[in-house]
Amino acid sequence: MSRPQPPPATSTTQQSHQATRRLAQVKNQMGEPSSTTAFSAENVPQAPEDPLFGLMAAYRRDTFDKKVDLGIGAYRDNNAKPWVLPVVKMADERLRQDPNLNHEYLPIAGLADFTSAAQKLMLGAESPAIKEKRVTSFQTISGTGAVHLGALFLAKFYPRPSNQSVYFSSPTWANHNQIFTNVSLPIATYPYFSAKTKGLDFEGMMSTISSAPSGSIILLHACAHNPTGVDPTRDQWKQIATSIREKGHFPFFDCAYQGFASGSLNDDAWAVRYFVEQGFELCVAQSFAKNFGLYGERAGAFHFVTAPGSDATNTISRINSQLAILQRSEISNPPAYGARIASMVLNDPELFAEWEANLRTMSGRIKDMRSRVRKILEELNGQEGSWKHITEQIGMFSFTGLTEKQVLKIREDAHVYMTKNGRISMAGLNDGNIEYFAKAVDKVVKETS
Repeated sequence: MSRPQPPPATSTTQQSHQATRRLAQVKNQMGEPSSTTAFSAENVPQAPEDPLFGLMAAYRRDTFDKKVDLGIGAYRDNNAKPWVLPVVKMADERLRQDPNLNHEYLPIAGLADFTSAAQKLMLGAESPAIKEKRVTSFQTISGTGAVHLGALFLAKFYPRPSNQSVYFSSPTWANHNQIFTNVSLPIATYPYFSAKTKGLDFEGMMSTISSAPSGSIILLHACAHNPTGVDPTRDQWKQIATSIREKGHFPFFDCAYQGFASGSLNDDAWAVRYFVEQGFELCVAQSFAKNFGLYGERAGAFHFVTAPGSDATNTISRINSQLAILQRSEISNPPAYGARIASMVLNDPELFAEWEANLRTMSGRIKDMRSRVRKILEELNGQEGSWKHITEQIGMFSFTGLTEKQVLKIREDAHVYMTKNGRISMAGLNDGNIEYFAKAVDKVVKETS
């Protein structure tokens, strides 16, 4: 009697195919979700890289030993190192020794001692707006957050029956465009920098402000204009104020460099204080990144000043209530550390005096770099006065007048990094690179002229 034959052996390949088919059947039965996304390239296009942060990344990748970073908007000492202000170290030490220090939430409007001191710093302790209780202040995520809060408030509450635009200087800080566009406010520009004189195009600026639709929002740099370093004179500021009043425009000041520009806190706040004294209704975005060196701590303030009048206190109360709702929905509560540092300095006479000395150190070094680089450049080309705009400009940045073609060439040839519009951070110059930089600029100008 014969035994039954075993089934034929199944090959490994056959087993694999069977397993694949079975897996496909199971997936089909389970209804595996589609691999497509709702966020297609048509819906979410790839955004371009931020030019400044892209420039910083390119600098870090560069292995050339003499490379020069003039792009970053942060102070560097004469050794090209970040400088922690001595007064910040002193305040930090006191904070750490405080037995009552905790990590609780701040109020929605921020640290009260900080916002009240910031208010006085910007508007002046004797400001009529403060005395008449027609100003409200909120702690923000540095100056960027202050601009955003102001933009959000204006987008929601400022009456613009003709869809009036926000007017920026041309050029301006690149983030202005993004912040106001993101809250759906239309934007326009007024002439500011003259390529011919490398100074202020005052006539063009005044012409545009005067012809802008009544009730437009005019954004103004309070001091140390970014990116040009060109500021109006006090007489020009008075004319700007007259034109804005005649057209019923709303002034929005952005102040990122108080005390850092000239070395004088009062001088750098002059334009804002003048407008307040003239009875303007306005707002101010205030940053403590540059003048305290608290770049990563994001300490800032937003101030709204309403017009004088019998109902001013009620008006500012209503504005305060709406700003609180906006702040709550955006960040809920601002961060504490940077505000505590700044508050301690602003409210302590001894620390305040030390801070003023630190500001003079920073602004003084930048002024020295301006004078020296102009001298070297003019010695190299033999043309006295040809680089005078470097010393006529003020603050961290200088608009060199170099074209984009020259900027790219100097980056390729000499590994000097600056933004494509020819803006340089004066704080990036020091004893070790100033002559190298000047020679590189002189060379590229001669080769491309």
